[in-house]
Amino acid sequence: MSRVAAETYQRVATLPLEVESYELQRLEQPVTRGFTRVTTLVRLEGGSEEGLGEDVTWFPDAHDRELSAGPVLPLAGSWTLDSFSTGLEIPEPHRRWAYESAALDLALRQAGRSLAEAVARDPRPVTFVVSPGLGEPPSSEPVRRLLELYPGQRFKLDPSSDWSDELIAELAATGAVVTVDMKAFYAADGPPPDVELYRRVAEAFPDAWIEDPALTDETERVLASHRDRISWDAPIHSVADVQSLAFPPRTLNSKPSRFGSLRGLLDFYDWTEAKGIGLYGGGMFELGPGRGQIQYLASLFHPEAPNDVAPGGYNAPEPRPGLPPSPLPPPSGAPGFRSV
Repeated sequence: MSRVAAETYQRVATLPLEVESYELQRLEQPVTRGFTRVTTLVRLEGGSEEGLGEDVTWFPDAHDRELSAGPVLPLAGSWTLDSFSTGLEIPEPHRRWAYESAALDLALRQAGRSLAEAVARDPRPVTFVVSPGLGEPPSSEPVRRLLELYPGQRFKLDPSSDWSDELIAELAATGAVVTVDMKAFYAADGPPPDVELYRRVAEAFPDAWIEDPALTDETERVLASHRDRISWDAPIHSVADVQSLAFPPRTLNSKPSRFGSLRGLLDFYDWTEAKGIGLYGGGMFELGPGRGQIQYLASLFHPEAPNDVAPGGYNAPEPRPGLPPSPLPPPSGAPGFRSV
């Protein structure tokens, strides 16, 4: 990694960090798409301050095991942010990110500095999209109901083979779909990609990003004229993952928890900026401080992109009025890694 590519991490790496103890707390909430999300809140304590992070590991049983084991990691001590990270023996990236983000929050609060100040970036208003499920069978109603409440809202949707031509036409007519997520990397043993669906979606949404398509001989022919709109999410955990893509991307979905380490994430931000690769943020149905943290990062590194970091109220099973509209105001200058 070059000096330029490592610049942002070096701004926070030497922050002193005092950890006295930590606690874990289960978070649970029904969300859109008909399931109950479970995450774990990590609270680091030290010097009369606390730092918060959120483990967004996808499977509830993983959270059950962590909570059952309790706070068994040897985290107490005097560290720098970098030495704390180096000493963490947590290979799973989502869980690791919870502890690293909590440590960043705590170190900044102990130093009386905001993340924006520490990395020398001005926070800006955050544009966000909403990614609702369309139900079974799929319908445009969830999108239409949200547009009635929030006329300027934009959306990220997950096309599937049961999308009819009529549904695609209804969604396209809203002019509000800015990203279509083909989710080719979430079912390794799933059916082959629906080439006709790829064609219909690419043609119906000519200005939308096409995220995570399966690239086969057939789909590549369909997407050949749309290659500059192809984006990636699930395969991206590091700079090396971007370098190994089949072709250079114009933009990528950046989910901080996929990177695990703070250094990996900040080096990725610097590298993509140097390469002229755009970014937009993504979420994992965060229930606690993780939601505000991905919004904070979006405000610093890609505020005007179609960030999938909507406030948690948009993930409720039923839409409701009174939610913050896009764009979100930038985070305050309060110490820590918090959005408020």
